[in-house]
Amino acid sequence: MTGGTRRSARKGTCALRLALAAGALVTPMTPAAAAPAGAGSAGPPAAYRTAPDAQEIHGARTATATPPLVPSGRTATDTIAPGERKFYAVRLDDTSDAYVSAVAAPRPGGTPGLRDGIDVSLRRADGVPCGPSRHRSFLAEGGAYPLADHAERLAGTGGPCAAAGIYHFVVARGDADGGDPTPVALELTAVTHHPPVTSNSTAPPGTWTSEPPSEPAGSAKGIAGGRGFNDAADVRTGTWKDTIRPGETRFYRTPVTTGHQLFAKATFGDAPGRVPYVANGVRMGLNDAARGHVTNRTDGYQGRAVTVPLAAPPPGRDTGLEGWYYLQISLNSKAGQGGSEAVPVTLVVTTAPARSAPAGPPGPRTHRAPDGTALRTTADSPEPDGRLKTVGYAGVGTGTALLLGLGGWYLAARRPEARRPAE
Repeated sequence: MTGGTRRSARKGTCALRLALAAGALVTPMTPAAAAPAGAGSAGPPAAYRTAPDAQEIHGARTATATPPLVPSGRTATDTIAPGERKFYAVRLDDTSDAYVSAVAAPRPGGTPGLRDGIDVSLRRADGVPCGPSRHRSFLAEGGAYPLADHAERLAGTGGPCAAAGIYHFVVARGDADGGDPTPVALELTAVTHHPPVTSNSTAPPGTWTSEPPSEPAGSAKGIAGGRGFNDAADVRTGTWKDTIRPGETRFYRTPVTTGHQLFAKATFGDAPGRVPYVANGVRMGLNDAARGHVTNRTDGYQGRAVTVPLAAPPPGRDTGLEGWYYLQISLNSKAGQGGSEAVPVTLVVTTAPARSAPAGPPGPRTHRAPDGTALRTTADSPEPDGRLKTVGYAGVGTGTALLLGLGGWYLAARRPEARRPAE
C-alpha cells in the first residue's frame, strides 16, 4: 500500500463534463501569502518566501563552464527561464549520503505551459549520471504552485559516484509553449547525512500501512501557514485551523523520526458564493527533510467541503530522510472566480509508530505516475473460490433454464397457428 493518488467520486463522468463546460479542467495556481488565521482578502497572493540569508548565485549554462558552488548547509537562489539548463557544483565526500534540492516557484498569476516544469539530476564532472533524473511538472496536479525535489547520492552503495570530489547538480526547465515565459525563482540546498550502521527502515518497501490511526483528541487550534519551506508553521499531532484564499499555498512542518509514519488530512470548507467545479481544485503535498518529493494529492472542488488525505512511509534510505517533513496545502485560483474570499481549512496531523500493512488477498495493482505517485488500476481477477464457482454455475444454469423455458413457450404459442386450417 502506498500514499498514492486516488481520484474521488467527484471526478466521475458528470463532474468531468461539468468541469469541461466551465472551462476549468486545467487551472494553474500561484504561490501563497501567509495571512493570520481567519483573515479575509488582503491583496494578491504573495510570492514564495526564500530564506532571508540566502546567497544569490548564477548557474553555468554549459557543463564545460565552471559552475558556482552550492554552499553546504546554506540556501542559494537563482532563476531559470523556459528551456534553460543550469549547472551548479557540489563538493561531496565518500562517506555521507548527499541530497541536493531545488525549489521552483512560479510568480503569482503566472500560467506555465503544459510541458513546463523542472528536472533535477546529479552527475559527475565528466557528465556521467549518478542516477535517474527526477521530473516535477507545474501542471501535473492542476496548478502552478511551488514544487520541489532532490537528487541524491547514497554512500556505500557503489556506482559511478562513490568517490569524493566535485559533482554537478543540474536543473533543467521545460517548454513554456502556450504559457508564461517569465523566469521562475529557484532555491537550492545541499545537505549531507551520515548513513546509519544498520537500516533504519522498519519494514521492507511497500509493506507499510496507509490506514491512519485514530484521530487525535482535543479541540482544533488556530495557526497561520507559512509561504515557503523557510517559514513553515510548526504543527504536531493534533487538529489545526487555518484559512486559505484562492491561489494560495500554505506550508507547515512536523517532525518525523525513524520508525514512525506521518498521516494527515486537510478539509477545505465551504467557499462563499457560487463556485464552478474545478478539477484538481484543492491539493495537499508532502516533502521530506531534504525537500524530496514524497507524495501529492488533489481533488475536485465546487465550493463545498472536501477532504484530501495522505499517508507517508516511515523514513528510511529508500523512502525519505527523517527530520522535518513539510506539508503544503493549495487552493486553485479559479475556486474564487477571480475573488479572494478566504476558505476555512482544518488540518489533522498524526505521527504514529509505523505499522506493517495487513496481509490480504490479491488486489488492484499499483502503477507509478510520472510524478511518482501511485495510481490504482484493475488487477487480474483472482481465481474464485468454490462457493463463488457454485454461485456462478448456478447462475449459468438458471439462465440456461430460463432461455429453454422461453423457447418452449414460444414454440407452444406457435403450434395452434400451425394446426389452424387455411381459410
